[in-house]
Amino acid sequence: MTAQRLSILAELERKVLWLAIWTIHNANHLRDNGDGLKVGGHQASSASLNTILTALYFSILRPEDRVAVKPHASPIFHAIQYLFGNQTREKLENFRGFNGAQSYPSRTKDVDDVDFSTGSVGLGVAQTLFSSLVQDCIRAKGLGTSRPEGRMVALIGDAEMDEGNIFEALLEGWKHGLRNTWWIVDYNRQSLDAVVREGLWARFESMFRNFGWDVVILKHGMLQQAAFAEPGGEKLREWIDACPNQLYSALAFQGGVAWRKRLFDDLGDQGDVSRLIERRSDDDLARLMSNLGGHDLPSILDAFEQARTHDRPTCFIAYTIKGFGLPLAGHKDNHAGLMTPTQVDTLRKSMKVREGREWSPFEGLATPEATLRDFLAGVPFVQSGRRRYISPIIDVPERLEFGAQPSMSTQQGFGLLMHEIAKGDTKFASRVVTTSPDVTVSTNLGAWVNRRGLFAREEMADLFKVERIPSTYNWTFSPKGQHLELGIAEMNLFIMLSALGLSHSIFGERLLPVGTLYDPFIERGLDALNYACYQDARFMLVATPSGVTLAPEGGAHQSIATPLIGMAQDGLASFEPTFVDELAVIMRWSFEYMQRSGETESDKVTWLRDATGGSVYLRLSTRSIEQPKRVITPELENEILNGAYWMRKPGPNAQIVVAYTGAIAPEAIEAIGLMAEDRRDVGLLAVTSADRLNAGWTAAQRARDNGLSQARSHIERLLEGLPSHCGIVSVIDGHPAALAWLGSVHGHRTRALGVEHFGQTGTIADLYRHFGIDARGIVAAAEALTPGRPIRNLRVV
Repeated sequence: MTAQRLSILAELERKVLWLAIWTIHNANHLRDNGDGLKVGGHQASSASLNTILTALYFSILRPEDRVAVKPHASPIFHAIQYLFGNQTREKLENFRGFNGAQSYPSRTKDVDDVDFSTGSVGLGVAQTLFSSLVQDCIRAKGLGTSRPEGRMVALIGDAEMDEGNIFEALLEGWKHGLRNTWWIVDYNRQSLDAVVREGLWARFESMFRNFGWDVVILKHGMLQQAAFAEPGGEKLREWIDACPNQLYSALAFQGGVAWRKRLFDDLGDQGDVSRLIERRSDDDLARLMSNLGGHDLPSILDAFEQARTHDRPTCFIAYTIKGFGLPLAGHKDNHAGLMTPTQVDTLRKSMKVREGREWSPFEGLATPEATLRDFLAGVPFVQSGRRRYISPIIDVPERLEFGAQPSMSTQQGFGLLMHEIAKGDTKFASRVVTTSPDVTVSTNLGAWVNRRGLFAREEMADLFKVERIPSTYNWTFSPKGQHLELGIAEMNLFIMLSALGLSHSIFGERLLPVGTLYDPFIERGLDALNYACYQDARFMLVATPSGVTLAPEGGAHQSIATPLIGMAQDGLASFEPTFVDELAVIMRWSFEYMQRSGETESDKVTWLRDATGGSVYLRLSTRSIEQPKRVITPELENEILNGAYWMRKPGPNAQIVVAYTGAIAPEAIEAIGLMAEDRRDVGLLAVTSADRLNAGWTAAQRARDNGLSQARSHIERLLEGLPSHCGIVSVIDGHPAALAWLGSVHGHRTRALGVEHFGQTGTIADLYRHFGIDARGIVAAAEALTPGRPIRNLRVV
């Protein structure tokens, strides 16, 4: 690298730091703050990564590379994008404000071409690993080969390595032969509240090497290396390498005088090393001792350039000082600390930034503006412009077929539907990719895998098949395989779904991911599921079996809260079908819905924002239920998708309506039959999606509040003919709150039945009776809602 290029990079490094610090200062001290809350912004955490991010974005990265930036370094990222012209001054001035640059880089809310959202620490790190695996999967199938392979890069805070999902991801990466991944650890030896434990990184280094990663340690900058070559320099190196983390941080905060005293106390009167210290002023000594590898541009650039020559996964351990270049550098309390206005003014003057020109991109720099603009225009990273791809829509068949049987479970139906898809020789079938955390067979994906195979970059035969040992399943691995088998880690499942579900935007090739797991274990990966939805990744989550209907398994395998998760999770449309013909309609719609990216306005009939698309969650059951013999008309199809339909429409004098969802249907149907003699015009409402019913209802209410008086949601239309005295009994194998709100739609008295406590082992009948969700419990709730003449059949249920 030429001296001129290095000089320009050093100037940009200073400018980026200034813009980041000024952005945070403006948000906390200058911008009007009506509520008086501290805005924050992590000035110290930003400063420790400034040099590394400068080297990456202004020299090393190519357009095909993708980056997950350490959450607390977002002001540095935004400042860099501001210099590229990808971020606006208006957004920076409103940092952490409404519609401003985000606190943590966000794919969906920031304007500056964020690759991977970060914020919940550890998840963005693992995302880069799984995105690299997805890139390999796509290219192994001959897709996207017109574009160069990219590096998946994560900038990691050292304390972030405490997150368990990172280690789960490392193991999965080793299994799948991870390539083209860089993890760069900002080893500033400070966490939010403390100093990192001594010797911890020696363990991490060993661990990475054991998983097949290259490990590059950036500990000493060029100044230190030059000093080590002087007489006495080796003694200085030994002292630095042995210095405890806490002491190094404290001395970095105290500065040159403190460095001198400590070094003389420990190394004085040793001839050469004493003279090495004496030759330097206090400022020079402070500069030398803070010249760690993570702040030394030549060292960083050389290490990154070397790593670009191969595709092995590489972990860079970059020694840094938290708050480098700022007055709070090294202080253990600096994580949430803010520079005072006086300190910022001093920094402004040292940066030669004139008052009133704080936002100017090139103010205070020695290199002419024209030269800097030419340099930025020629940076490799920006040569392709905005790096969000738009992939063509994959046509979905008009119907999804399955082999109907008189009695089936929705889990069984899912397996049959996937098997029929696997038989097809269509682009749609070829773009469906499945994944599962070691529950492929038990979630009914076995037939799909037998036909479509497991993915690996290299062929691996099924040894049982080779040895002619009878087996139901064919576990052959090949580049053509469409199932990615994962270990038992739900966090990995959801981050893999996030990576697969962004392939259309990141790699320009659309996949249709389907992930399966046991419904109760959604909660084990909930943070990663939320992360995937926040990024607007598109996938189908099939969770089965669910509820206390999985009776013999006991409370550890029975889900209660998942219907509420489905309702509350943004970006995820949840369904709980009862019958397989409903499931077929929902799955077909889901494959289309996953590909949509239209307007955010609500539909004026359903009041749902279906045009925007999203991910889908299907809560399925292993309970075999008698299947209805019926034709799914277009009207019924729409009602299934909108969330509910009348299985038995109530009459004009209805006294009771039972609303059920999922596998509890036989009990609801039985209860209706028992009540028919004693309660007039009873109705039975089949709820296929409490989530979509509730979303449409709340959106319609907002529309009416905004003057659209005729707005009516699907559930409002379904219930509007019920007499005011009619009672509603809702029943679900899950938390009763999922349907308890139905009475609020038109003010009907409601009893919500469901499961509120951990289940136990037993039969379905045992558990339904225990929780009061059997036919007798439903009838008893109906009698309580409609006092007067008792329900005679209640006595014989």
